[in-house]
Amino acid sequence: MTVDMTWLQLVLLLCAVLLVLAAILGRVCFLAGRHREHRRFEEMRRAQHSIFDDSVSVTEVEQGLIEVMPDAVMIVNGQAQIRYCSPGAEALGLVSGDSLNSPEITDILSRSVSDGMLRERELEVPVPKAVGAALAQSDAYGQASGRGLKAGTALPSGKLFLRVRSGMIARNLYAVLIRDVSEQRSFEEMRRDFVTNVSHELKTPAGAISLLAETVHDAADDPQAVRYFSSRISKESERLTELVGRLIDLQKAQDEERHPDDIEEVNVPDLVREAAGENQVQAEAKHIELYLSIDGRQIDLGDPWPSGLTPEQVLVSVNRDALKTAVKNLIENAVRYSSEHTRVVIGVSIVDGSVILRVVDQGIGIPQEALGRIFERFYRVDPARSRATGGTGLGLSIVKHCVEECGGTISVWSREGEGSTFTITLPLSH
Repeated sequence: MTVDMTWLQLVLLLCAVLLVLAAILGRVCFLAGRHREHRRFEEMRRAQHSIFDDSVSVTEVEQGLIEVMPDAVMIVNGQAQIRYCSPGAEALGLVSGDSLNSPEITDILSRSVSDGMLRERELEVPVPKAVGAALAQSDAYGQASGRGLKAGTALPSGKLFLRVRSGMIARNLYAVLIRDVSEQRSFEEMRRDFVTNVSHELKTPAGAISLLAETVHDAADDPQAVRYFSSRISKESERLTELVGRLIDLQKAQDEERHPDDIEEVNVPDLVREAAGENQVQAEAKHIELYLSIDGRQIDLGDPWPSGLTPEQVLVSVNRDALKTAVKNLIENAVRYSSEHTRVVIGVSIVDGSVILRVVDQGIGIPQEALGRIFERFYRVDPARSRATGGTGLGLSIVKHCVEECGGTISVWSREGEGSTFTITLPLSH
């Protein structure tokens, strides 16, 4: 009997121990599970916050990064379906619904998808129809049809130059970064043209002078021929001198920074009268009348100011020499490209706190297709006419840079056979 009780006690003790161990094991499992849940929660919490700052969500950072990036951004999957598209990419007309609208970009993306490698390429793609239509209706383009064109605004060329970068950012997600470098390529082309044109323009009069000098030497026994060819040499020398002077003016206008010491209050009507007076001889030689228009009232160069308006009422704070150069060049161009017995009017008015200065002529006008390029260096609408009239192709480029140095803008309205109007807008001095 005693032996049976002992075995029973041992069995009960063993069961009690097992129950205690089970309870302890259950508690351990419970705590381990809670720890795993806590760790998973912490991982999820960290995943929802930026690596830069725990107080900022990943969504905020993603949106902020995309907004400050200079590139257009598209996030697509491996099937080239759009998952996100920035406004810049939409503006370029590269998407249609949730699909890429550019075979060239799709090709770059497919290569990244196939091997997971980062791809970068510069593409020359046609301007999408929707973008071209929007440009055609915009002020920048539409003004070229006769309503005016802001200096430096180029007409659509039908091509976009895009630098495209494509790479995988997550499983089955790819980023496509697109930068429009069309303007940069345009400037590079202009720079190449400038170097070519400078070489040509300097070579032409220099070659002519050399040839004429040889002719004078050969005609030493003919005084009349010597006088004729000497005058030709003098004319070519003047042309070369003018060209070099224009190049120096252009370089100064481009390179000189606006310094506070160069800024002064300028009476615009006084400056206009002075600039017009320096073109008076050339105008009289072609029987062209120069008039001033002050607030809509037209006066002759020699007439006193109209009552109710004194020069002090139209003041601007600018570099005086730069503004005078711009106005003088515009008047000179107006006289040069106007027919005899016409008139050139230089108007000054105040509109909405700005000084509006206009040079209006009745000249030959500018073709629509040339309006976007007339402020380029050495650009000539009609090279033959420019050579005949002595133009260098630098005048309007100098005007543009001088006006910008004065903190203003310049635009042009023109129509062939009717004339042109160049408008300078400057902030009124307070």
